[in-house]
Amino acid sequence: MSSFVLAEDVYVHPTPAGAYYAVSATEPNPSRRLLRALLQQPASPRLTVKGLLSWADLADTEQGMKLLYHAQGLGWVQGFDQPRQCNEQPLEVQLPKLLKGLSIHGKVLLADHQGFYLASAGFPHEVAEELSALSADLANLHARRAGLLVNNLGLPNSSWAVVDAAGNGKLGFWPLFIGNQRFVLVVSGMPHFNHPDFVDLVWVLSRRYAS
Repeated sequence: MSSFVLAEDVYVHPTPAGAYYAVSATEPNPSRRLLRALLQQPASPRLTVKGLLSWADLADTEQGMKLLYHAQGLGWVQGFDQPRQCNEQPLEVQLPKLLKGLSIHGKVLLADHQGFYLASAGFPHEVAEELSALSADLANLHARRAGLLVNNLGLPNSSWAVVDAAGNGKLGFWPLFIGNQRFVLVVSGMPHFNHPDFVDLVWVLSRRYAS
C-alpha cells in the first residue's frame, strides 16, 4: 500500500465513461459498486479511505486503494476542488434539457422497460411512442438471444442500432440499468455520451430509482 497516496483534498465523482460503465450492465463488481454508490450521493463526496471502502463494499484498505487506482487509470472517476450538487428538480423539468445534448441531431428519448417514454427531445410525440415500444421489443429479443450473443459470440453489450450501408449508426438503443429498473436511451445519429449532461442524467435517475 505504500505505493499509493490518497488525495483527500478532492471531491470524487464519476466521469461520463464511469457513469456509462456503472449502468451499462447488471453484473456486480467492486468498480461498478463504487461508481453506483457515488451516483446515489446528493453531492460528490470528499474522498477518504473510510468512504472509499464503504462505497465499494470492501474491508481491506489496500484493495480499496488499488480499486481507485484502477478506476482512475480507466478514466472512470474524477476529482473536483468543490463538491458538485445533484439537481433535485422534478424529472419532467430536467430530463428534456439533459437529453437534448446527447445526440448530434438533438433527438433523444428515454423509455422505461414497458416501452413508454418518460421524456423526449426532438422527436414528435407519435414517433417517440413508436420508438419507445420498439425499444421494449428489442430488449425482449436481446434477452431471448443473450446466450448466442454473449456466450457464443462474446458480445456482452446489449445495445442495438439501425445502421446504414457503411455501418454507421443511424438510430441507437442504449439500455441503462439503474437499481431494479431498466431504461433505454433512443438516440438519433451519433451519441454524445462523453458529456457532463450524460453524467447528470444517470445521477438524477440513480437518485430517484436506485437510492
